[in-house]
Amino acid sequence: MLGKMYGYVRVSTRSQKEDRQLAAMREFGVPEEHIVVEKQSGKDFLRPQYLRLVRSLRRGDVLVVKSIDRLGRSYTEILEQWASLTKDRAVAIVVLDMPLLDTRTDRDLTGLLIADIVLQLLSYVAQTEREFIRQRQAEGIAAAKERGVQFGRTRIPMPERFQELAEDWRLGRVTAVQAGKELGISRTTFRTRAMEWCREAGMEDAGGAAIGLGG
Repeated sequence: MLGKMYGYVRVSTRSQKEDRQLAAMREFGVPEEHIVVEKQSGKDFLRPQYLRLVRSLRRGDVLVVKSIDRLGRSYTEILEQWASLTKDRAVAIVVLDMPLLDTRTDRDLTGLLIADIVLQLLSYVAQTEREFIRQRQAEGIAAAKERGVQFGRTRIPMPERFQELAEDWRLGRVTAVQAGKELGISRTTFRTRAMEWCREAGMEDAGGAAIGLGG
C-alpha cells in the first residue's frame, strides 16, 4: 500500500523560478505541505532540503520529481540514490516528464524492469556525452596549440626599461624590490620575468647568482 506522496523541486540559483515544477506537482496531486523546494546546484546530493526529505521518507512513500535532472546532474549518483530509495528503503519514485520512470507498486514487474533499463540507458548516454565533450575539448586545444594559440593567464607586458633593469639586477646593481618599484610591478613579477629573460639570453648561471643578492 502506498504511503505519503512528496514532491521535490529544485532550481540551481535563487534567480531561477520554480513555478513550472510547482504547477506540475500540484497537478499530479502532491499535497502542498509535502512539496520541498531547494535552490541549489545538482552537482551532488549533499543538499540540506533533499537530505532532510530523504530522512523523512518511509516504506511505501512516493517521491515525485518533474524531470530526472531535478533529482541531480550526476547519473552515477542518481543510480545510487535510485537503488537506495527503491530497493533498500522501498520508496517509489515518479519522474513526471518520463512516465516510464515510475516505480509505484501498482505497476507490474515488467514496468519496474523497464524503469531500471531506462535509467541505466540515461546514465550511459550522459556518460558517453561527457566523454565526447572532453574528447572534443582535447582535440580543440591540440589543434589550437598547433596554430600557435597560447593558453593560460595573459602575460603582463614589461615596461620599456625592463631589460635594462633585468641586466642591472643580474649584475647585482639593483635589487628586485628596487627594480619592481621603478617599473611599477611587484618584486615577485620582476624576479620571475628577469630570471626568464636571463635564461632566454643564455645567462642562466649569472641569473642564478643574482638570486642570492637578497632581493
